[in-house]
Amino acid sequence: MSFHLHKFPLLSRSRVLENLIGDLPGEDEKKCVLQLHDIPGGAKSFLLVAKFCYGVRIELTALNVVSLRCAAEYLQMNEDYGEGNLVTQTESFLNEVFGNWADTIKALETCEEVLPHAEELHIVSRCINSLAMKACADLSLFSWPMSGLSATQSPVGSVLWNGIRTAAKPLPMSEDWWYEDVSFLRLPLYKRLILAVGSRGLKPERISGSLMFYAKKYLPLRGRQSSFQNGNRAAPGSNLSAPYDADQRTLLEEIVELLPDQKGVTPTKLLLRLLRTSMILHASPSCRENLEKRVGAQMDEAVLEDLLIPNMGYSMETLYDVDCFQRILDHFMLVDRDATDSTSSCIIDEGQLQEGSHSLTPMTMV
Repeated sequence: MSFHLHKFPLLSRSRVLENLIGDLPGEDEKKCVLQLHDIPGGAKSFLLVAKFCYGVRIELTALNVVSLRCAAEYLQMNEDYGEGNLVTQTESFLNEVFGNWADTIKALETCEEVLPHAEELHIVSRCINSLAMKACADLSLFSWPMSGLSATQSPVGSVLWNGIRTAAKPLPMSEDWWYEDVSFLRLPLYKRLILAVGSRGLKPERISGSLMFYAKKYLPLRGRQSSFQNGNRAAPGSNLSAPYDADQRTLLEEIVELLPDQKGVTPTKLLLRLLRTSMILHASPSCRENLEKRVGAQMDEAVLEDLLIPNMGYSMETLYDVDCFQRILDHFMLVDRDATDSTSSCIIDEGQLQEGSHSLTPMTMV
């Protein structure tokens, strides 16, 4: 895209543009051509930059402030080239954005368009820290501006009754209020947010809840009834089209890796659905082993029909995966034996110690 502009408003606000214009040959002083291929945000951002240089009032929003902040830094539009230059104004507006949950979500999503520049300016990390702080906050003590929440979660606004405007009582918010908002983030940013809330001491139940919400949205989590169906289709009701199998496999493996280690934090039924999906997507052996151990650790909470995992292997000797069930049972017995040993009050002499680990007799295939 081409812009026909006067050079003096531009060079008076930008060190980079001043240097580029100054380095041009002086044969034709009336006309000069600049090529700016690498400006963050492209032509859309440069149009706003040009308007700013011309003194036209531009509207900063959560959707354009990140690219404008990066463009201003790229063009070196600092205070040396005018008081209240674009770097200062966009930085000031960013600080306002960080005070609002919904605006911070929007700003973080736009960071992907200018990711290297946004990382260098620490905009991504500041967005994530702001969101993590709010997600971990005690809702009874803090009231963050959350104007972008869904209708079922948004506080009720003021109402007009008998000519008098009164503030309606806000709807009570549950601890999962932030799950849906952050589920729109792409996996790399979502992963960083989960790590951030974990480092801030968020309850593992809430971390697991967010991960399962994210998984249900983008993965075809299979129940027992749908286990034999094609696992390549997106889950019903998904807002976005499901990624390809390789992307789904990566997503599944990342989610499993992020799950809290504490027993009982993630429902056994959901762990078994993840395990079934990992077999459909041919996830890595380490991912499946991780899930089998998690299920085994809390197998006492499982329902029998959920443990009947269909055989996804090339050998269809059995209808259900007996080997997988055997491994889950081995993990359960090992955990149960360790728990019994740790709580036992009996004292055994050193000479009476027996070998602790006896593998279970393999089950007969039927």
